Amino acid sequence: MAVGIRDVARAAGVSTATVSRALGKGPVSDALREQVEAAVRATGYRPNLSARRLRSQAAQTIGLIVADIRNPFFTAVSRAVEDAAYRAGMRLILCNTGEDAEREALYLRLMQEERVTGVVFAPTRRTAERLRPEDFPFPLVLIDRTGPPGGHDGVVLDNVAAGAALVDHLVEQGFSRISGLFGSTSSTAEERRDGYLSAMRRHGLAPQVRTVLPDAEPAQGEVARWLAGADRPEALVLSNGLILMGAVRAARAAGLAWPGGIALAGFDNEPWTDLVEPGLTVIEQPVAEIGAQAMDLLFDRLKNPDQPVRKVVLSGRLIARGSTARR
Repeated sequence: MAVGIRDVARAAGVSTATVSRALGKGPVSDALREQVEAAVRATGYRPNLSARRLRSQAAQTIGLIVADIRNPFFTAVSRAVEDAAYRAGMRLILCNTGEDAEREALYLRLMQEERVTGVVFAPTRRTAERLRPEDFPFPLVLIDRTGPPGGHDGVVLDNVAAGAALVDHLVEQGFSRISGLFGSTSSTAEERRDGYLSAMRRHGLAPQVRTVLPDAEPAQGEVARWLAGADRPEALVLSNGLILMGAVRAARAAGLAWPGGIALAGFDNEPWTDLVEPGLTVIEQPVAEIGAQAMDLLFDRLKNPDQPVRKVVLSGRLIARGSTARR
């Protein structure tokens, strides 16, 4: 049986009107609100606010919280989400967290204060592990990163397969000392690392893994140290576009051409990856589809709040260019 507002009121020992005010951030004392929220947790009640949100002109707003707006991947996904919101006659609030869990918490509170209809969110691993549906008065759809199974709808790339595909390609091209540099803050980078490790073991090769903050500058410093060491790899797998950019800068600073000096393979088919001669090998992500699918999941959740949690897994496409040409 579905738990209703009357069940919460009975568990809290208050009226249904008081429950509505407490859940709607209305005029009730902190103690009473805490009492109602405790009853919500105890009963497993999930507020069905979709009809009220969709009827209310003030609530025709979608929240979008991305990890790093400088990353072209999130720029493209944001465009797809905004396009879908516009077609639905809804406004968009965009927040950038800089991969900072404290800013994520701040912006999630902001979304509650703004009483948004729903939120599309790319959380850090730290935040994703703590997300619970009952903590928010709106549905969350996760993009690019995953949370605990069964918690929230989500759209992700098959990151394990993508990480393995880069290793397989490099091995086919004749490389064997293949190292991986992965971001340190997201489940996405962890999954791509898992794919790299799996493929290296399958080919009987010794993996070398390092992690770094997922930005160009720290990646450049880490790759520079790697290239200056005695264990310099023949090829590098880089886990996102900004880390790939940092690796390109480090290789150039070291006077290394690719693939002769170092082979480079990474993620995100951004325009610059084709302009850097002889072109960079990348996994192209279906960024427009990720954003569109996230909005479809959000709208479906608003219409059917109690439907099973869904996770959409999309495939990437390997684009081979000169940075990994056969040795």
